[in-house]
Amino acid sequence: MDRIDVMRTFLRVAELGSFTQAADSLGLSKASISSAIRELETALGARLLQRTTRKVQMTPDGLLFYGRCRDMLAELDEVQTMFQNDNAALTGRLRVDMPIGVARNIVIPALPAFLGAHPRLQVELSSTDRRVDAVREGFDCVLRAGVLENSSLVARPLGHFELVNCASPAYLARHGLPRTPAELHSHFLVDYAPGLAGRPALFEYMEGGARRTCEVPAALAVNNSDAYQAACLAGLGIIQAPRAGMIDLLAQGRLVSLLEDFQAPPMPVTLLYSSRRHLSKRVRCFMDWLAGVLQPYLA
Repeated sequence: MDRIDVMRTFLRVAELGSFTQAADSLGLSKASISSAIRELETALGARLLQRTTRKVQMTPDGLLFYGRCRDMLAELDEVQTMFQNDNAALTGRLRVDMPIGVARNIVIPALPAFLGAHPRLQVELSSTDRRVDAVREGFDCVLRAGVLENSSLVARPLGHFELVNCASPAYLARHGLPRTPAELHSHFLVDYAPGLAGRPALFEYMEGGARRTCEVPAALAVNNSDAYQAACLAGLGIIQAPRAGMIDLLAQGRLVSLLEDFQAPPMPVTLLYSSRRHLSKRVRCFMDWLAGVLQPYLA
């Protein structure tokens, strides 16, 4: 490996905390990565990574070198593209994360056109409902749906997903169609609980400009959006989900919209990234494209 490749390899190991995962993501052998890191540490005269049987952590010297490496490589990427006015010349790896439903229903169907326009880009698309650590896990940008937690990341608001209350025809045939939240005491929710923490299931809605909730029985709790939708289709209860992901199911009659005067507050949609200063051209281009793809689905 040349010096730049070794630096990129170190960043990936540091971000993932694993030689094995870094090797898998880079398409290299674990032995070659271990050798490259040893040679780097020898050349620098410093221990960068503390290895244990369970994980790999950066030493204080490693943390300092990580920050300088990340900035230097970002600057190099920017210098390499600063005179390229033709977006078709975009090159390199793009690592992004977004919710499962958004990836499946909206982004992946539109990706062929984007990659066709930028054939030298390589996109690594992580789709999970878990809140990833954008910096530690090495993501160029992440798409978040929901209220943001405090962080040092730069936030680019895109809009809001309108939420819709849904149930299957089979569920409604058994339990009837509720007209108001007060009637939900004889119904069931599918509880979306990422931590499966056993908290009460709540139906959220807006009334008189105020957010309100009511507790509703839940026979099932799930921790990802695919299971949430599947449980609703199976007739296990009512869900509250972004309308963008339900359009086809509602049009096909596989799900029914209900309590339309009692919708949950809209869900903010935000792009997050680590730094304006070191934002490469390919990341800016992808984020602009993603914002355009999502726009028809946002309130």
